Amino acid sequence: MSDSSTLRPSAVVAATVGVAVAGFLAYAAYFDHKRRTDAEFRRALKRESQKEAKIARSKAEQQSTAQREAIKEAVNAAKAEGFPENSEEKEAYFMEQVSQGEMLSQQGADDVDAALYFYKALKVYPQPSDLISIYDKTVPKPVLDVLADMIALDDSIPVRGLGGGSAGGSAGGSRSSPGVSQHGVDD
Repeated sequence: MSDSSTLRPSAVVAATVGVAVAGFLAYAAYFDHKRRTDAEFRRALKRESQKEAKIARSKAEQQSTAQREAIKEAVNAAKAEGFPENSEEKEAYFMEQVSQGEMLSQQGADDVDAALYFYKALKVYPQPSDLISIYDKTVPKPVLDVLADMIALDDSIPVRGLGGGSAGGSAGGSRSSPGVSQHGVDD
């Protein structure tokens, strides 16, 4: 008789799972009913959603501000570090910086770090506008956007006014202008 009064573990597990599923379905039905019929509940859900969206916007703004600061610091550090003067050193430096930038951008590293290498290569390149048109075609967009911000911070790179536009154009506008190929550059 003791055999018939004991419960098998599989029956206990099945009963527990059944109760959990039934409870979840009941809660889902209650939530759906409450959402459909209770205006105050809908307003509370909407307020919560707006609150989460506001927090997300605030975080995005903080990250953007932090990235702008990182870009400024990187550009200032590169300027303070200096750049080679003679042509052989410039050529070696250029090749090293471009290869490092390509490697970092392919690895998915920090966009600011990758863009800094491309920026340093741009600083020693004799025709920056030609190199920018090459970057437009080869560098991933997030890295290119950071590079455009770096170029905008550096007045010594002569890229403003390309394509016959206004000389006060933004770096983003300057970045896309070389593709028009005012100088007949082919890649």
